[in-house]
Amino acid sequence: MTLRHIGGIAALTCAGTYMFGFALLVTILAPLGFGSNDVDTAAVVEFTRANQAVMVTWNTVIYIVNALALVLLVVALAARLKPVSPDWSVITLAFGLIWCTLVLGAGMIANVATEQTVALAERDFSAAVQTWETLHAVELGLGGGNEIAGGVWIFCVSLAGLLHRAFGKIVIGLGLLTGVGGLLTILPPLGETAGVVFGLGAIAWFVAIGLALVFNRGGAGPERGSASDRQCNGDSGKVVPQA
Repeated sequence: MTLRHIGGIAALTCAGTYMFGFALLVTILAPLGFGSNDVDTAAVVEFTRANQAVMVTWNTVIYIVNALALVLLVVALAARLKPVSPDWSVITLAFGLIWCTLVLGAGMIANVATEQTVALAERDFSAAVQTWETLHAVELGLGGGNEIAGGVWIFCVSLAGLLHRAFGKIVIGLGLLTGVGGLLTILPPLGETAGVVFGLGAIAWFVAIGLALVFNRGGAGPERGSASDRQCNGDSGKVVPQA
């Protein structure tokens, strides 16, 4: 299995984590105001105390599993861009790894918030509410409440793909739209709407880029160093035709 295939599977995994998150949000957490500016903090704490496993699973899938898969995708896309544009490869790698770090950090904080909330709620419910509010604010600041880092990365990957014809039109179009949606989450009046655009757009983009990588569609040609086209002489970078 090549890095391209690994990246494709990782992209589809990211799409799966987003779909899981949306499904749980609209069916279970939405009545609590979760994910909006009208969240009922006391109700969330009560729900968390009664359903700790659900919240830990939610945080682990949408943050931690997503972040780990995202690392593989970021590296795979940087490798795909490197033959056509080493500069854009480095730029996207940097922004992508920053986003991975923020997502992973948000997930770790969210799980700690869940654990601390449950422990405090048994003896001091008001303290549990205050603790959840504080840690949840940190979680949102890292990435749960805005999508700036993700928007920048997806936009840069898509722009590089457009400039160097590294991806197909569908991947590029979805990526540019999703990236703009992520950037617009910085504006409070547009935050929730832009967040929905980013989330749904990201699902479609992850699926599109995942399929493109798995089936090698819409790329810049065969993978660099592919045995079907060329052989590299050791690590020197010298290209030697196959016999």
